[in-house]
Amino acid sequence: MIHHISIPAHDPRHVADVIAELMGGRAFPFPGAIPDSFIAVAGDKHGTMIEVYPADMTLDPNGTPKRKPGHMLQRGAVHALLSVPLEREEIERIGNREGWTTRFCGRGAPGQKPLFHLVEVWVEDHFLLEVAPQSMVGDYEKLIQFDVMEAMMAARAAQPA
Repeated sequence: MIHHISIPAHDPRHVADVIAELMGGRAFPFPGAIPDSFIAVAGDKHGTMIEVYPADMTLDPNGTPKRKPGHMLQRGAVHALLSVPLEREEIERIGNREGWTTRFCGRGAPGQKPLFHLVEVWVEDHFLLEVAPQSMVGDYEKLIQFDVMEAMMAARAAQPA
């Protein structure tokens, strides 16, 4: 289980506040040695937290945070799926209020019925946070199970190339 992740942001305090709002949680200054960083805490039994660092912050194996002035944020493959207590309309309202690209999406093979749905919220338009209300996350949870995944892989392997 992933309990926390970290993401970069141009305005870490504001991003942590918005993510905390999505989670129905609270934001706090980072309680460690990473200046200008904040955390969004869900307050759930899992300790769900998203750390939000300044855009020019880097981490290294020594555990020492370093700043790289001028570092530019770009879209990339790293993203997270977050289930929240809000409904789709409220998630979309928050994302749109922030001016972040926000849209309802289905996930699955192109041209096929979606396997599950979520709301894409592009934090500051550079980091993809997939957000699923409780009414949608069940389809994902049922899908990502060994027996279902093995059956999908077997069906895929049986298809002609």
